[in-house]
Amino acid sequence: MTLLEFARGPALQASALIMIAGMAWRMAGILLLRRRPQYAASRHSLARRMGGGASLILSRFIPRRTFWPRIAVGVMLSAVFHLGLALVFFGGAPHILLVHQATGLIWPNLPKGLIVMASGLTLAAMIALIVRRRLHPVLRLLSTADDYVSWLLVFLPVLTGILLSGEAIGDYGSLLTLHILSVEALMIWLPFGKLMHSVLVFAGRWTMGVTFARKGAAT
Repeated sequence: MTLLEFARGPALQASALIMIAGMAWRMAGILLLRRRPQYAASRHSLARRMGGGASLILSRFIPRRTFWPRIAVGVMLSAVFHLGLALVFFGGAPHILLVHQATGLIWPNLPKGLIVMASGLTLAAMIALIVRRRLHPVLRLLSTADDYVSWLLVFLPVLTGILLSGEAIGDYGSLLTLHILSVEALMIWLPFGKLMHSVLVFAGRWTMGVTFARKGAAT
Protein backbone atom coordinates (compact mmCIF):
# COMPACT_ATOMS: atom_id res chain seq x y z
CA MET A 1 0.00 0.00 0.00
CA THR A 2 1.41 3.37 -1.02
CA LEU A 3 1.13 6.45 1.17
CA LEU A 4 -1.47 7.90 -1.22
CA GLU A 5 -3.56 4.73 -0.96
CA PHE A 6 -3.24 4.90 2.83
CA ALA A 7 -4.34 8.55 2.83
CA ARG A 8 -7.33 7.83 0.58
CA GLY A 9 -8.35 4.70 2.48
CA PRO A 10 -7.66 3.87 6.15
CA ALA A 11 -6.47 7.37 7.11
CA LEU A 12 -9.57 9.02 5.63
CA GLN A 13 -11.89 6.56 7.32
CA ALA A 14 -10.14 6.91 10.69
CA SER A 15 -10.06 10.73 10.57
CA ALA A 16 -13.74 10.89 9.60
CA LEU A 17 -14.63 8.55 12.47
CA ILE A 18 -12.60 10.58 14.97
CA MET A 19 -14.14 13.83 13.74
CA ILE A 20 -17.72 12.53 13.96
CA ALA A 21 -17.17 10.92 17.38
CA GLY A 22 -15.44 14.05 18.69
CA MET A 23 -18.21 16.33 17.47
CA ALA A 24 -20.84 14.04 19.00
CA TRP A 25 -18.90 14.08 22.29
CA ARG A 26 -18.70 17.89 22.30
CA MET A 27 -22.37 18.29 21.45
CA ALA A 28 -23.39 15.77 24.13
CA GLY A 29 -21.33 17.66 26.68
CA ILE A 30 -23.12 20.91 25.81
CA LEU A 31 -26.61 19.36 25.80
CA LEU A 32 -26.02 17.70 29.18
CA LEU A 33 -24.95 20.91 30.90
CA ARG A 34 -27.17 21.84 33.83
CA ARG A 35 -29.41 24.79 33.10
CA ARG A 36 -31.11 27.12 35.49
CA PRO A 37 -34.88 26.73 35.49
CA GLN A 38 -36.85 29.59 33.94
CA TYR A 39 -39.47 30.74 36.44
CA ALA A 40 -40.58 33.91 34.67
CA ALA A 41 -43.15 33.62 31.88
CA SER A 42 -41.91 34.29 28.37
CA ARG A 43 -42.72 37.74 27.02
CA HIS A 44 -43.12 36.46 23.46
CA SER A 45 -44.62 33.52 21.64
CA LEU A 46 -42.59 30.51 20.50
CA ALA A 47 -42.60 31.78 16.90
CA ARG A 48 -41.32 35.18 18.04
CA ARG A 49 -38.54 33.51 20.04
CA MET A 50 -37.52 31.39 17.05
CA GLY A 51 -37.43 34.55 14.95
CA GLY A 52 -35.26 36.17 17.60
CA GLY A 53 -32.75 33.35 17.22
CA ALA A 54 -32.61 33.73 13.44
CA SER A 55 -32.35 37.51 13.76
CA LEU A 56 -29.34 37.31 16.07
CA ILE A 57 -27.53 34.90 13.71
CA LEU A 58 -27.84 37.42 10.88
CA SER A 59 -27.23 40.58 12.91
CA ARG A 60 -23.95 39.34 14.41
CA PHE A 61 -22.33 39.02 11.00
CA ILE A 62 -21.91 42.81 11.02
CA PRO A 63 -20.32 44.37 14.15
CA ARG A 64 -21.96 47.33 15.82
CA ARG A 65 -20.98 50.67 14.36
CA THR A 66 -19.37 51.76 17.66
CA PHE A 67 -16.64 49.11 17.39
CA TRP A 68 -16.06 49.31 13.65
CA PRO A 69 -13.13 51.83 13.63
CA ARG A 70 -11.04 49.56 15.86
CA ILE A 71 -11.85 46.19 14.34
CA ALA A 72 -12.45 47.02 10.67
CA VAL A 73 -9.15 45.51 9.45
CA GLY A 74 -9.64 42.27 11.36
CA VAL A 75 -13.26 41.95 10.29
CA MET A 76 -12.46 42.48 6.61
CA LEU A 77 -9.57 40.00 6.65
CA SER A 78 -11.73 37.47 8.46
CA ALA A 79 -14.54 37.95 5.94
CA VAL A 80 -12.17 37.37 3.00
CA PHE A 81 -10.77 34.26 4.68
CA HIS A 82 -14.14 32.69 5.54
CA LEU A 83 -15.78 33.55 2.23
CA GLY A 84 -12.78 32.33 0.22
CA LEU A 85 -12.62 29.10 2.19
CA ALA A 86 -16.33 28.50 1.65
CA LEU A 87 -15.99 29.08 -2.11
CA VAL A 88 -13.05 26.69 -2.35
CA PHE A 89 -14.70 23.93 -0.34
CA PHE A 90 -18.21 24.14 -1.76
CA GLY A 91 -17.24 25.25 -5.29
CA GLY A 92 -14.18 23.14 -6.10
CA ALA A 93 -14.96 20.21 -8.41
CA PRO A 94 -12.77 17.66 -6.52
CA HIS A 95 -14.46 18.57 -3.23
CA ILE A 96 -17.93 18.26 -4.73
CA LEU A 97 -16.98 14.87 -6.17
CA LEU A 98 -15.79 13.71 -2.75
CA VAL A 99 -19.05 14.81 -1.11
CA HIS A 100 -21.00 13.11 -3.90
CA GLN A 101 -19.15 9.84 -3.38
CA ALA A 102 -19.76 9.99 0.38
CA THR A 103 -23.35 11.23 0.49
CA GLY A 104 -24.82 11.16 -3.03
CA LEU A 105 -25.31 14.94 -2.99
CA ILE A 106 -24.03 16.96 -5.95
CA TRP A 107 -24.21 20.54 -7.23
CA PRO A 108 -22.53 22.57 -10.02
CA ASN A 109 -18.89 23.50 -9.47
CA LEU A 110 -17.38 26.95 -9.90
CA PRO A 111 -14.81 27.70 -12.66
CA LYS A 112 -11.28 26.61 -11.81
CA GLY A 113 -9.95 30.16 -12.28
CA LEU A 114 -12.36 31.49 -9.66
CA ILE A 115 -11.38 28.73 -7.23
CA VAL A 116 -7.67 29.49 -7.72
CA MET A 117 -8.34 33.20 -7.12
CA ALA A 118 -10.39 32.45 -4.00
CA SER A 119 -7.63 30.15 -2.73
CA GLY A 120 -5.01 32.85 -3.24
CA LEU A 121 -7.08 35.47 -1.42
CA THR A 122 -7.75 33.03 1.41
CA LEU A 123 -4.04 32.28 1.76
CA ALA A 124 -3.14 35.98 1.73
CA ALA A 125 -5.83 36.78 4.32
CA MET A 126 -4.57 34.00 6.58
CA ILE A 127 -1.01 35.28 6.41
CA ALA A 128 -2.19 38.83 7.18
CA LEU A 129 -4.27 37.56 10.10
CA ILE A 130 -1.42 35.63 11.71
CA VAL A 131 0.96 38.60 11.27
CA ARG A 132 -1.66 40.89 12.84
CA ARG A 133 -2.10 38.45 15.72
CA ARG A 134 1.64 38.47 16.40
CA LEU A 135 2.02 42.25 16.11
CA HIS A 136 -1.10 43.27 18.03
CA PRO A 137 -0.17 43.35 21.76
CA VAL A 138 -3.64 42.37 23.02
CA LEU A 139 -4.22 39.62 20.43
CA ARG A 140 -0.74 38.24 21.10
CA LEU A 141 -1.45 38.14 24.85
CA LEU A 142 -4.80 36.39 24.35
CA SER A 143 -3.49 33.85 21.85
CA THR A 144 -2.89 30.26 22.94
CA ALA A 145 -1.30 27.23 21.28
CA ASP A 146 -4.78 26.31 20.05
CA ASP A 147 -4.92 29.46 17.91
CA TYR A 148 -1.64 28.72 16.17
CA VAL A 149 -2.25 25.00 15.70
CA SER A 150 -5.71 25.73 14.28
CA TRP A 151 -4.26 28.34 11.92
CA LEU A 152 -1.57 25.95 10.69
CA LEU A 153 -4.00 23.06 10.15
CA VAL A 154 -6.20 25.28 7.96
CA PHE A 155 -3.27 26.92 6.18
CA LEU A 156 -1.67 23.66 5.01
CA PRO A 157 -4.70 22.32 3.07
CA VAL A 158 -5.17 25.71 1.39
CA LEU A 159 -1.47 25.92 0.45
CA THR A 160 -1.25 22.35 -0.86
CA GLY A 161 -4.54 22.86 -2.73
CA ILE A 162 -3.08 25.88 -4.54
CA LEU A 163 0.05 23.92 -5.44
CA LEU A 164 -2.14 21.11 -6.76
CA SER A 165 -4.13 23.47 -8.94
CA GLY A 166 -0.93 24.75 -10.57
CA GLU A 167 0.25 21.23 -11.40
CA ALA A 168 3.71 22.63 -12.04
CA ILE A 169 5.52 22.47 -8.70
CA GLY A 170 6.60 19.06 -7.47
CA ASP A 171 5.18 15.64 -8.14
CA TYR A 172 1.37 15.63 -8.43
CA GLY A 173 0.97 12.37 -6.50
CA SER A 174 3.12 13.63 -3.62
CA LEU A 175 1.25 16.94 -3.47
CA LEU A 176 -2.09 15.13 -3.52
CA THR A 177 -0.94 12.89 -0.68
CA LEU A 178 0.17 15.90 1.38
CA HIS A 179 -3.11 17.68 0.66
CA ILE A 180 -5.23 14.72 1.73
CA LEU A 181 -3.17 14.09 4.86
CA SER A 182 -3.32 17.77 5.84
CA VAL A 183 -7.11 17.75 5.46
CA GLU A 184 -7.31 14.61 7.59
CA ALA A 185 -5.20 16.25 10.30
CA LEU A 186 -7.63 19.17 10.21
CA MET A 187 -10.60 16.77 10.52
CA ILE A 188 -9.06 15.09 13.57
CA TRP A 189 -8.32 18.42 15.27
CA LEU A 190 -11.64 20.10 14.46
CA PRO A 191 -13.77 18.76 17.36
CA PHE A 192 -11.13 19.37 20.02
CA GLY A 193 -9.89 22.88 19.29
CA LYS A 194 -11.29 26.33 18.59
CA LEU A 195 -12.15 25.28 15.04
CA MET A 196 -15.25 23.68 16.56
CA HIS A 197 -16.72 27.20 16.42
CA SER A 198 -17.48 26.50 12.75
CA VAL A 199 -20.14 24.08 14.03
CA LEU A 200 -21.18 25.80 17.26
CA VAL A 201 -21.32 29.44 16.18
CA PHE A 202 -24.79 29.31 14.64
CA ALA A 203 -26.28 27.18 17.41
CA GLY A 204 -24.78 29.49 20.03
CA ARG A 205 -26.09 32.65 18.38
CA TRP A 206 -29.51 31.11 17.84
CA THR A 207 -29.74 30.06 21.51
CA MET A 208 -28.74 33.53 22.67
CA GLY A 209 -31.29 35.13 20.33
CA VAL A 210 -34.06 32.87 21.63
CA THR A 211 -33.09 33.73 25.23
CA PHE A 212 -33.10 37.47 24.50
CA ALA A 213 -36.49 37.21 22.79
CA ARG A 214 -37.90 35.29 25.75
CA LYS A 215 -36.86 38.09 28.07
CA GLY A 216 -37.95 40.80 25.69
CA ALA A 217 -34.41 42.15 25.42
CA ALA A 218 -33.17 43.93 22.31
CA THR A 219 -30.60 42.14 20.13
